[in-house]
Amino acid sequence: MRRIWLVLLAAALLAGAPSGLAQGKKKGDPNRTVQGVVTSPTDAVVSGAVVQLKNTKTLEIRSFVTQEKGEYYFHGLSPDIDYELKADYQGASSSTKTLSSFDSRKEAIINLKLAKK
Repeated sequence: MRRIWLVLLAAALLAGAPSGLAQGKKKGDPNRTVQGVVTSPTDAVVSGAVVQLKNTKTLEIRSFVTQEKGEYYFHGLSPDIDYELKADYQGASSSTKTLSSFDSRKEAIINLKLAKK
């Protein structure tokens, strides 16, 4: 009788395992992006600004140097983590903006404006 109970318990655990694994993989799937444009206090695009993306869970920081049109782009972001964005250029900085895990956009656009020195 005990052996039958163990076999049934093992079968139940194995039956539930594949769906649990699939759900866990889906949750942390890094399929989110954020992009935007860095502008000066006079609304001109800024080439060469350093945009930092901070993972608020691990505190890892990624950087991107804006291109000719002031654009930046980060990909492979987890949808269940908050990220902080900030731009710096020649002593001027933008305010910190947050890409929240509650924001359901797969392709978020967050523009950053530098403050006067």
